Amino acid sequence: MTARVDREERRTQIAEALLRIADTQGLQSASMRAVAAEAGVSLRLVQYYFTTKEALLLDALTRLGDQLQARMTAWISAAGSPSTPRGTVTAILSSILPTDPESRRITRTYAAYYTLVLGGSEGSDVVEKHGTTSPDLLESFLAQQIHAAREAGEIGPGKNPEMTAAGLLAMVNGLGSSVLGGQRTGDEALAILNHHLNELFRTP
Repeated sequence: MTARVDREERRTQIAEALLRIADTQGLQSASMRAVAAEAGVSLRLVQYYFTTKEALLLDALTRLGDQLQARMTAWISAAGSPSTPRGTVTAILSSILPTDPESRRITRTYAAYYTLVLGGSEGSDVVEKHGTTSPDLLESFLAQQIHAAREAGEIGPGKNPEMTAAGLLAMVNGLGSSVLGGQRTGDEALAILNHHLNELFRTP
């Protein structure tokens, strides 16, 4: 058991080092040697636990997704019980916006992965192939919540849940980029999101 725990701790240590580099420098700087230096271990040890850079990139991306999932779950819980479709949708989208240090770190790190794919750098093909799973699942979950709200009469019957969910996520991603780029503050982005949610959940 101890060996198994130590192995997972070491993998976590290395993957977290890659995520820190992605956040502060971008993934173009995340060579296996750079990750080893950031993690405080030897290059040989990194290569032992992750035989390829692609494997390390995917493992770290999964961990990043888990961090975002934990944040969304916490925000949903904080929204109150019992949960409602509107409360759940609002909590999820609000938690994604870069309004505090944790969410800014997560947003910047995801942006580093997007940049890797767009630049065609090493590992980009693997990330592009596997990196859409979590966003697709999130989009599907939001669509389910919007469908439930439509069935309950909380939004108009003409709203397409799938298209609405996709549009909301695209808007939040765009707002996040505008915050990181200095166009607006996190609070201003949150106000824009709430404006659109008020429009969506306005009963006919």
